[in-house]
Amino acid sequence: MTYRTGIGYDVHRFAKGRKLMLGGIEVAHDRGLEGHSDADVLLHAICDALLGAVGQGDIGEHFPPSDKSYKDIASSLLLKKVNTIVSDAGFQVVNVDVVVLAEEPHLKDYKAKMRKHISALLNVDEMRVNIKATTNESLGFIGKKEGIAAYATVLVVRK
Repeated sequence: MTYRTGIGYDVHRFAKGRKLMLGGIEVAHDRGLEGHSDADVLLHAICDALLGAVGQGDIGEHFPPSDKSYKDIASSLLLKKVNTIVSDAGFQVVNVDVVVLAEEPHLKDYKAKMRKHISALLNVDEMRVNIKATTNESLGFIGKKEGIAAYATVLVVRK
């Protein structure tokens, strides 16, 4: 098979006293996300999508929360490691498409920085990375401003 697709999903609840990291960029907000790493749901969703596309499991298998070496690690480093796994499997990233579900904060002013950062981590042109943001229309835990979720799809091609 020449092309493969993958889908990823991640969710984290808000936590006081943490920086909010999304797409590898610090986003101004009064709360961050709770997690073993920096809890960047956007990058975690991309990691899972890429791992799925090349048949290499999921982020929890490669970077388990039980491993103290990943405590508070920047998810940008995890995505770089996942990109190496993709390359070692004989593939390269074609494109990434992400949707972030959050009532707050608004991400309009951050999306271009996120695209640039992610494209650099994956060694692809910025036009191959797309980020969308939407609310949950005040429904569910996201609508109640208790957390953030992200979905990602990717396309990879055999080198």
